[in-house]
Amino acid sequence: MEKKKPAVMGSKLFLYATSFFSGMSVMAIELGASRLLAPYFSSSQIVWTVIIGTIMIAMAIGNVWGGRSADRHPEPARLFSRLLLVAVWTALIPFLGRYAIAGVSGLLALFVGSNFLVWASLCSCLVLFVFPLMLLGTVTPSLMKYTTDSLDDNGKTLGELEALNTIGSIIGTFLPTFVTIPAVGTARTFLIFAAILAILSLIFFISRRRWIARGALCALIITGLVFAPMNYSFAFWEGDNVVLEDESIYNYLQVKEDERRIALSTNVAFGVQSIKVKDGGMTGMYYDYALAAPLMADKVEDVLILGLGTGTFAEQCLEYFPGCSVTGVEIDRKIVDISREYFGLPEEVEAITGDGRAWLTASEGSWDVIMVDAYQDITIPFQMSSVEFFTEVYEHLAPGGVMVVNMSMRSESEGSMNEYLMDTIASVFPHVYTVRVSGGTNLELFASADEGALSRFEARRPSLPDDYAAIMQRVHDGLLPVEGGDYILTDDKAPVELLGMRVLDEIIGAELDTLRGQIAEEGIMGLLE
Repeated sequence: MEKKKPAVMGSKLFLYATSFFSGMSVMAIELGASRLLAPYFSSSQIVWTVIIGTIMIAMAIGNVWGGRSADRHPEPARLFSRLLLVAVWTALIPFLGRYAIAGVSGLLALFVGSNFLVWASLCSCLVLFVFPLMLLGTVTPSLMKYTTDSLDDNGKTLGELEALNTIGSIIGTFLPTFVTIPAVGTARTFLIFAAILAILSLIFFISRRRWIARGALCALIITGLVFAPMNYSFAFWEGDNVVLEDESIYNYLQVKEDERRIALSTNVAFGVQSIKVKDGGMTGMYYDYALAAPLMADKVEDVLILGLGTGTFAEQCLEYFPGCSVTGVEIDRKIVDISREYFGLPEEVEAITGDGRAWLTASEGSWDVIMVDAYQDITIPFQMSSVEFFTEVYEHLAPGGVMVVNMSMRSESEGSMNEYLMDTIASVFPHVYTVRVSGGTNLELFASADEGALSRFEARRPSLPDDYAAIMQRVHDGLLPVEGGDYILTDDKAPVELLGMRVLDEIIGAELDTLRGQIAEEGIMGLLE
């Protein structure tokens, strides 16, 4: 005698809802994974490739397992028990995920000699996301088993299930990116979709009165998720200096403040995107070196910054070149807001929200100084690294104008990211110079069509204030001409992620060698002490 299905399972509406919300949760967890990993490993194409590849493997395994399990055990309680387990796992990710990433990275640091970024992001994905997404991969084949009562309309039913799963995935792609992550953050986004899966399980278990315990567990989870306190920090090891942690569509955002300065970072592991020294003057970082560009320009009336950040360079230009007009283009609206609220960006700086290259292409203006500062560790926008882009900059410079580019990862190896950028720029500009920034990995590049740029720099240095003059002396002592070469980036071919990863791997490798040396000499306990 055929077993009678529970009422809820006899309703295709509930089955369709399960397919829809499961598809939505898959994409939401995938996007949440990218945002959870980005502050530690960047949001480059390489990290995205690791995430997508790992998740697709998990889903494929889940599809096979779900189909076989449904054939052997055609009891829907198994499926909804798996969804309940996914809900619990997903809800724990915000609380335990950051520690898992730190633990995985620390363990790999002892053994991995190269490609640390790839291995660390891959292993973090395996630990955190493979299991729940493998379980979600069992949903569609299981639902197909429960909905095909006859061969007469099974094609129609299966097509509808697949369509709803796909539609759910589409919504699950847009909803976290444009709504939940900017509004409530990555942690709450995980909790929201964990609650959705728990509610589906709750509805099923309520319909099966003998599963009271599981239904009660679902209700408990949902209640806990709604009222869970969420004091979430990606940089959990930081002290009280962190005054803001926030997320935008584009970035993780962290503002730190101490007695001397305020700084913005978009990565918890390394890098400072903007800095403000409270008592004014020089920052001691690459922004100071970039101030050689106005001295090289024929005049300093109009300055354009592509990658405004919170306006460190903009404020310096206003301080040392009174009366100049500064325009900054920043793709992240939240960074512009932070620049006004926390960094006191002067109102006379025109802050435009948009993509730097797209805005420059549409503009008909010209500038005496154009600063390109849109590069963050490995995440170099390829469209702002090509011949076509630098040609656009060249055409928007006023006569005697100078472009300055901040390159954040210096490398000695042949064919490095910076060598590609230098050769690309030298193929557009006839006069190109670089200088190393002391105490960091940055390299500043100056480019102009005017051969008089260096002579103007030399002529203006003696009249500078003491702090400004000291930095310009360093620039003068370290300035080197760029001859140019065959490493050219174009819109068609600009493998900036691979090039950037190679340099970052060198930097991380050097730090890990030092760490391993300390461990060999002092042991783990000595390092901890």
